[in-house]
Amino acid sequence: MVNLDQALGVTVKTGKVLFGANSTIKNVMTGKVRLVVLASNCPDSIRKDVEKYCKISRIPLVVSPRNNTELGRACGKLFSISVLAVRDPGDSDILEVVKEKNV
Repeated sequence: MVNLDQALGVTVKTGKVLFGANSTIKNVMTGKVRLVVLASNCPDSIRKDVEKYCKISRIPLVVSPRNNTELGRACGKLFSISVLAVRDPGDSDILEVVKEKNV
């Protein structure tokens, strides 16, 4: 079974991923996002906004056990990531991994 970190890495390489709260919220409101991932230490104000818009738009939301620095590394980036949105999973099975974890 593939874990969330591995699936995120493949998604970033082969799919379409947006980083940051503003672009995530904007795309969630337009319904162009398939999944949102939050870092465990995402600021409460951002977390509440993202959760609200995901709930309204019925988009799955996952809180990663990783902090923002570790989430950035899992995505193959050299910067911290508190919020990311998956528009296209590419060759990854991240949507199935999330379903398995939420069952």
